[in-house]
Amino acid sequence: MLSVFLFLLAMLSRMYQNTTTGGMAAGLVRMALEEYTYLVDSVSDPRVENWPLLESPFPTVLMVAIYLYFVMFLGPKLMENRKPFKLNSVLVVYNAVQTLFSLIMFSEHLMSGWLLDYSYRCQPVDYSHNPTALRMANLCWWYYISKLTEFMDTIFFVLRKKDNQITLLHLYHHSLTPLETWVCVKFLAGGHGTFSNLVNNLVHIIMYTYYMLSAMGPQYQKYLWWKQHLTTLQLAQFTLVFFHSAQVLIFDCGYPKLIAAFLLVHSIIFFGLFFDFYQKAYSRSKANQKKLE
Repeated sequence: MLSVFLFLLAMLSRMYQNTTTGGMAAGLVRMALEEYTYLVDSVSDPRVENWPLLESPFPTVLMVAIYLYFVMFLGPKLMENRKPFKLNSVLVVYNAVQTLFSLIMFSEHLMSGWLLDYSYRCQPVDYSHNPTALRMANLCWWYYISKLTEFMDTIFFVLRKKDNQITLLHLYHHSLTPLETWVCVKFLAGGHGTFSNLVNNLVHIIMYTYYMLSAMGPQYQKYLWWKQHLTTLQLAQFTLVFFHSAQVLIFDCGYPKLIAAFLLVHSIIFFGLFFDFYQKAYSRSKANQKKLE
């Protein structure tokens, strides 16, 4: 906590010096660049320094910006006077690949620490070149890549003109997670925070299996009675991550408490958004059915 305070104090000191000598705007820009260089050079994980897309956050930020521009403006405009694409075969393959990808990552999370070696109470990041630690760091990079591939979820909605499924929850989730996972790989490639990745992979195995069956045609609808339970599972996911992250605020193992606090806030926001979706999608539909009866 003291180190964070001193870091912020240094930032304010540099900002004051810069604003009195070269103007406020120039000073702020200079300070931001200096602090960014400091973070990258002194705080980031040196093992991932030369890994693809990790040298700078700007490619990831640019990809998120292009994604949002396409799904919110360009895509709907291009599809405005076109019939929706029928992509069932493509969706079956895509969801099958995502299911397999999630299954492999889930297995790797277990084998890289969570099955035997990691503590569920509080687990620090192992920055060594130990094979198991490197295996987890490599897995964190692949998890980050998986969040970029999930842009296709929304792009398929646009091409199929399923605009009602592009909700605030959907856009918030798909635009925020690539940025979060980039930060995690760059600075915290392992440790306590990867538990949320483990749980998320498990949920995605089930979720993408559901989407795959749904794309296979109406003859499979009778096997999809458990959609509501999928949303309940997602709510359970954020509840589990919340309590798991809260332990770091009690037990000290060297994992940053600030990151644990962020995971707590993150879990609360996502729980709230998913609960709102649950209420709108299921509770209200049941109430409407009772009225019709």
